[in-house]
Amino acid sequence: MAIENPFAALSADVSPVVMQIYVIVMILFVAAGTLFDILHKQSATYFFRDWRNAQSKGTDTVGSGEVVSLAAQTLASEVLTSSEFCNARRRVAHLLTMYGFLAYAVTTAIMVFGYADTAASTPAALPVIWTVGALMVCVGGYWFWFFIRADVSAEGHSPFRIIRADLFILSLLASTTFGLIWSFVQPGGTWWTWLFLALYLIATTVLFGSVPWSKFSHMFFKPAAALQKRVAEANGTRRNLPAPADRPVTFGSARRQPNHY
Repeated sequence: MAIENPFAALSADVSPVVMQIYVIVMILFVAAGTLFDILHKQSATYFFRDWRNAQSKGTDTVGSGEVVSLAAQTLASEVLTSSEFCNARRRVAHLLTMYGFLAYAVTTAIMVFGYADTAASTPAALPVIWTVGALMVCVGGYWFWFFIRADVSAEGHSPFRIIRADLFILSLLASTTFGLIWSFVQPGGTWWTWLFLALYLIATTVLFGSVPWSKFSHMFFKPAAALQKRVAEANGTRRNLPAPADRPVTFGSARRQPNHY
């Protein structure tokens, strides 16, 4: 139920130590997968090379204080509010998914490491935040999947068409969906409980274990790329792009509402 810690109830059959080891392994999967992704794609090499080029070719000097200010602006804009999304629906769906996932992941760790014991009294707010976070992921994720995806909304493909790039969003939706179902059927103690627990664990393992092949690690790369863009604009290089035109290009027409991503 939404007001009960599902991991504390599970501890009657599974040791809290086993649950804690599982969470640690998932964290290691993310760290190792992100590091592998950086080395395989040479993202860090490209980032620092581009950063040095921007510093050497810039017409204006960007001091350390200004870099800190630009980092704060990046955090407040691109990271916390996803201002890079011009499409309002896409932005709202992204924010729902992002903040929902953070609430879901953080409360999972807190309940597993701090209250995964029938003898421990879980604060009432934690299971509620866990449930609300998972529901936010489902609302934002399913909204994006069925109605906002570019290949569905703009290109007319079926929402059930799946490619490898969809691995992250699908495993995330599966993890939160099966986790919610498991938490609600758990009090019954039937075989359905174990079925959805197994599906929940499989989906979660795929989510965190597939980092090198999914878009999971882009959540770490995107803030760095946004900061790099701001610094390049501040020092005058603009990544070798021309300055903005006096009159911006107008997309679409009077007959059709533009739908760009």
